[in-house]
Amino acid sequence: MAKALSLQLQEAIDSELPHLNALTDQAAAQNDGRPGTWTRKQELGHLIDSATNNHVRFVLASVDGEFRGQGYAQDQWVEAHGYRDIEWRTLVDFWYRYNSLLVRVIERIPDERLENRCVIGWGVQTLGFVIEDYVLHMQHHLDHLLAREQIRTYPGAAKRV
Repeated sequence: MAKALSLQLQEAIDSELPHLNALTDQAAAQNDGRPGTWTRKQELGHLIDSATNNHVRFVLASVDGEFRGQGYAQDQWVEAHGYRDIEWRTLVDFWYRYNSLLVRVIERIPDERLENRCVIGWGVQTLGFVIEDYVLHMQHHLDHLLAREQIRTYPGAAKRV
């Protein structure tokens, strides 16, 4: 199961990389036109922040047998990092490399540990659910920032309301 989850993440980042690289820095500095929404740079930065937070969850739940922690202030994290001022190619490269590291982390988790509990501000789930939700959350945001007609949903979104 962990191997399948790591392959799911690897396939997602490999298939999305060319689409992200096709965007110019100028296009990435734009948002979807709605006032107050993130630019593409900020949205990809949010995915880097998500990778950071989930990295900790994956490792601690696997190593310690359980993860306990809060969610994170997404808008404040995006602002704190200043993603809108970072070159698009730098963000894409960092996003890809960080997720490549997560692929390695996930594939090394023994399957029986995927049942370990993750107590996050929005609820209690298994580690396996949190990993799968992470990939779907990432895909949801990539669909949005790449302006696709079909935006994937993910189970954890309902828990974060």
